[in-house]
Amino acid sequence: MHAYTLKMVQDIADIPAAEWDALTAGDPFVSHAYLYALQESGCATAQFGWQAKFVTLWQEQRLLGAMPLYLKANSYGEHVFDFAWADAYQRSGLRYYPKLVCTVPFTPVSGVRLLAATPEIRAMLLGHALECAKEMGVSSLHCLFLNETDAQLARDRGMMLRQDVQFHWRNDGYESFDDFLAALSRDKRKRIRQDRRRVQEAGVTLRCVTGDVATAEQWGFFASCYAHTRQARHSPPALNEDFFRRIGAVLPQHTLLVIASREGRMIASALNIVTDEALYGRSWGAFEFHSGLHFEACYYQAIEFCIERGIKVFEGGAGGEHKLARGFLPVTTRSAHWLAHPEFARAVEDYLEREREAISDYVGELNAHSPFRDA
Repeated sequence: MHAYTLKMVQDIADIPAAEWDALTAGDPFVSHAYLYALQESGCATAQFGWQAKFVTLWQEQRLLGAMPLYLKANSYGEHVFDFAWADAYQRSGLRYYPKLVCTVPFTPVSGVRLLAATPEIRAMLLGHALECAKEMGVSSLHCLFLNETDAQLARDRGMMLRQDVQFHWRNDGYESFDDFLAALSRDKRKRIRQDRRRVQEAGVTLRCVTGDVATAEQWGFFASCYAHTRQARHSPPALNEDFFRRIGAVLPQHTLLVIASREGRMIASALNIVTDEALYGRSWGAFEFHSGLHFEACYYQAIEFCIERGIKVFEGGAGGEHKLARGFLPVTTRSAHWLAHPEFARAVEDYLEREREAISDYVGELNAHSPFRDA
């Protein structure tokens, strides 16, 4: 057996794509192509607070493990909010930034973060990241949207676990959208039908376009929709047209555009990422407002697509209690945190314990108001 070598890599292009992807179990969000697109489009770069410090483990020239790690100069694009922690550090005369974050930029989707075939190598990756955090003198290390296996490993290594809530739709073997509606309570079924009828009455038509047939014009339109809507909400675009075009080109089997048109002109669009098992709602935008259009473009079209393709889960993205009334149920997400400052670590641990209790109560309350008839 040859000795292992741990390396910190700042450019994912320096890592062979095939070797990286062999560790991802087919997850498109941690694929070499997706992370490379974020880097090369300029979205996840040091200029915007994302300096890649990927942890990799090698045996001679063979990649055995990897961890998407970034040195962060801010907390934007993470979707696990620690702004209050940063403010508390600042009020105490301490620096919260830079910090280390293991995540997929701008992507609140749970999945594997410690990319390796064995628990031993995953433990080595996390252990090295913790050592790097200490040696670099950063305030903290954060591992976001962990799957259950990685979260357990983080807890075993002394990291503090945090929970949050998303809303996911599950395919209970539905044969059609009407079959799904029949499973809902009467008032929820009525609301969805009302949403869809308003869109129809406005003369809006929708279609799903998979990445393998989507045109350059359609990708450009989606990007303009996204940018327009972000600007209208006073939120600068986190992703750009170059990124969207890149993933459309390199991940056509995993991309799905929903395009809304009225009077022969495209007016709105939504982007989803798709696998054989799950569909992930990512971004959307519109140039016209029509009642119900957001729900149709972002939820109902995706649900129909899942039913037609036999896809088991539709993750609707971060936040949104309004999803509950449309057939989505609460799911707990996990993150893990290490803070260098002992007193702040104790204060955050106490806060997280109270937050976990509140999250548990919140999920229980949501489940008590299930949108389904037999719940």
